[in-house]
Amino acid sequence: MPTLLTFGDSNTHGSPALRPDGTSDPRFGPGTRWPTIAHAALGGGWTLVEEGLPGRTTCHPDPVMGAEMDGRTGLKIALRSHGPIDVLTIMLGTNDVKARFAPTPLAVTAGIAGLLDIALSDEWQDRHGGFRILVICPPPVILAGRLAGEFYGGPEVSRALPPLYAALAAHRGCGFLDAGRLIAVDPMDGVHYDAAAHRTLGEAVADAVRALMGPALQ
Repeated sequence: MPTLLTFGDSNTHGSPALRPDGTSDPRFGPGTRWPTIAHAALGGGWTLVEEGLPGRTTCHPDPVMGAEMDGRTGLKIALRSHGPIDVLTIMLGTNDVKARFAPTPLAVTAGIAGLLDIALSDEWQDRHGGFRILVICPPPVILAGRLAGEFYGGPEVSRALPPLYAALAAHRGCGFLDAGRLIAVDPMDGVHYDAAAHRTLGEAVADAVRALMGPALQ
């Protein structure tokens, strides 16, 4: 029974957009958030492990939200907590483009590279018997609503990420999906996805996982 581990931030967790007053609806339920859509589309026999943490970055302890936002620590915990896994998806970088991290496209991509260094290391590959990785580049943020101040300068950085992520994934032998070609952020807060975007992304991830696994799924 193959296992899919989805590692990411609030958009993997299933957080809806924030309203201008700072409130939001509850977390999207199973059947709405994209990891569960992907799981259903893959068909019977798969196990899903969701590891989405709102605020998570690729490599930054957040001075506001806490040191636990550093994805390097979270990935090691996830890989030690679950398994064996067959496919790992990594969709991070949105929170890295916050102004307080002084982001550049190369620096954000370097954060993804650090996560791939962990996931592709002999320690974790051997522990799980080998697993494949799908790198997902999130759609660009826009400056809107409650979160606009935090993401000042972020749109320009995030728009430059897809070719860098794609080249990195190819170099490291990973699959790649540019989510920005399929979905856009909710204009209410410029960061999160609506339910329709979750469905579109989940179905695309399932297709990408099938392609990544190839004959192993037969």
